[in-house]
Amino acid sequence: MAAPLLLSTIISALMVVASSTRGTMANGVFQVRRKFHIVDGVYKGSDIGALQTHDGNRHRRRNLMAAELPLGGFSIPYGTGLYYTDIGIGTPAVKYYVQVDTGSEAFWVNGISCKQCPHESDILRKLTFYDPRSSVSSKEVKCDDTICTSRPPCNMTLRCPYIAAYSDGGLTMGILFTDLLHYHQLYGNGQTQPTSTSVTFGCGLQQTGSLNNSELAIDGIIGFGNSNQTLLSQLAAAGKTKKIFSHCLDSTNGGGIFAIGEVVEPKVKTTPIVKNNEVYYLVNLKSIDVAGTTLQLPANIFETTKTKGTFIDSGTTLVYLPEIVYSELILAVFAKHPDITLGAMYNFECFHFLGSVDDKFPKITFNFENDLTLDVYPYDYLLEYEGNQYCFGFQDAGKQGHKDKILLGDMVISNKVVVYDMEKQAIGWTEHNCKFQLVQILSIKCGSEGLSPLGRMHGGL
Repeated sequence: MAAPLLLSTIISALMVVASSTRGTMANGVFQVRRKFHIVDGVYKGSDIGALQTHDGNRHRRRNLMAAELPLGGFSIPYGTGLYYTDIGIGTPAVKYYVQVDTGSEAFWVNGISCKQCPHESDILRKLTFYDPRSSVSSKEVKCDDTICTSRPPCNMTLRCPYIAAYSDGGLTMGILFTDLLHYHQLYGNGQTQPTSTSVTFGCGLQQTGSLNNSELAIDGIIGFGNSNQTLLSQLAAAGKTKKIFSHCLDSTNGGGIFAIGEVVEPKVKTTPIVKNNEVYYLVNLKSIDVAGTTLQLPANIFETTKTKGTFIDSGTTLVYLPEIVYSELILAVFAKHPDITLGAMYNFECFHFLGSVDDKFPKITFNFENDLTLDVYPYDYLLEYEGNQYCFGFQDAGKQGHKDKILLGDMVISNKVVVYDMEKQAIGWTEHNCKFQLVQILSIKCGSEGLSPLGRMHGGL
């Protein structure tokens, strides 16, 4: 990240790009922006406090599955992601602003008949509701369709329902529809042409609790979690794309890019994704270095099981560490600053500092399986509040109810191309300037080992 960590209000555009060669898989790019904002280059009190509130609400929703549908359907979207984009659905196409979230698997939008849904929000002046009667390509999913596995089973002559409940009292319910998702093909000369693909998604008829919060309400969610029940899975099953996606989040200017397809430049080293019981991406962390010195921690502290270990989640804002890891880390970071007094503010450890934090504080390095490293710089983890006030971005996971988990959020994976290869079950990253979106996307011709370049994407926000 460029100093300091900057979060800004978001709304941007979706562009899915595909090769013009017949039989070639499609690659896609979502351009995104962020929800939280800054004023004069620094956080204001309401925003820095909102970071923990956002993460807390998100993590309380885990493992509450009230609906589980096969390819083309979904389970629940648990958590408000930070990143938004717009998509087109229906014939004629209607624009919807949706969250892009790597920590859930759902694709749904609010329906025209939605009860108790907010009609405007602080993010969007006016929300848009899906009206199947206004789309000539809309089709209801019936209970006897193979993609419907409603629990309990529904009457075979009726529409396929879904319902999802959350521990914070939030609930969404509705029915499944199939309709056209609109995007653009990118040709070798850099020109685009509109195209569309039929996909299945949820049409929300009732939202309550956190999903009914007018402050943060949006039109829907697209989940890209570690699951076979996502929009990406639908596109891959239809032969439209490889089951690979990536993002490059720009902390300096806000927003970034979210790509579907294989990124071949810059080169990205990867580490295996560990199978687990959640839709988050679990990896094997081996050690943590501060200024080149490895923290001395219990041998089993980074042990990985199906419910314990290190999770990557762009929808989580901060980084959460077990108490002993957090304590050793903060001691090492401030070891050369005995004169600094830390004080609590919005549950952060904060301090006053004159001068450049980049020159006076150490780099932190996370070391993963397969020798993949994640470098975190002072301008990443020291969040400038105001008036030379900084807050330590790492958090004690035990105080947040995640005693044995390490959650690596947006704070440490911004300004990097992060690639999620679901076909090889691997995730990796490399540092990159996300402002210019210079990520080369290649398409792979079906039945051929050859690669056809689509060119470079310039998605400046």
